[in-house]
Amino acid sequence: MSGPTVKAPWLLARFAQAAVAAAAVAEVARAVTVRAHALRPLDTPESTSGQVSQVYVNLMIVAAALFLVWFTRSWRIARALSPNPLPGSAPWAVFSWLIPVINMWVPRGLVLDVLRASGPGAVGRRDRVLVNVWWATWIGHALVAVVSSGPGQATSPALLLVAEGLELAAAALAIAVIQRITARQAAALGSTFPAPGVASLPPLP
Repeated sequence: MSGPTVKAPWLLARFAQAAVAAAAVAEVARAVTVRAHALRPLDTPESTSGQVSQVYVNLMIVAAALFLVWFTRSWRIARALSPNPLPGSAPWAVFSWLIPVINMWVPRGLVLDVLRASGPGAVGRRDRVLVNVWWATWIGHALVAVVSSGPGQATSPALLLVAEGLELAAAALAIAVIQRITARQAAALGSTFPAPGVASLPPLP
């Protein structure tokens, strides 16, 4: 009897990783351009600032969409691999990232659940630290971004440095989380005795 044709979603993972990296770079460019316009409006016209901001918004939408597609696929595979029921549902794996307040905490738990269910053996301390540091960095960037958008704060070099440093760190850690989950699923799917439920999943590169 042939094994399941399902593979770890490496193609989706690579697209999501590339989009996250591109969006992070675009965010840094946007922040620098907006600050330059605020300080020297004649040297950096509003049209330039607006164009860079639009590029960032577009890339962020693409990155978010690709990440959610990858995560939903990874959640389904993890559910099939796990001998125990995985909390939540596929729609919840998407909408929990989009609902205000809930998206500040719940997705972190879902990521840890997917990581635990994606392969045999316990999740190591390094994996938990990776997810927790990524989440803390992402939340930290969101909070600093809110503060830096206040009156008179847009031109603060200290806030700009902190916000964009956290942005780049969060992006790098998100790429690492995607890599870790996908690699763990690849190892599990390549084992001699994969979970029977995986065979019912539609194939995907």
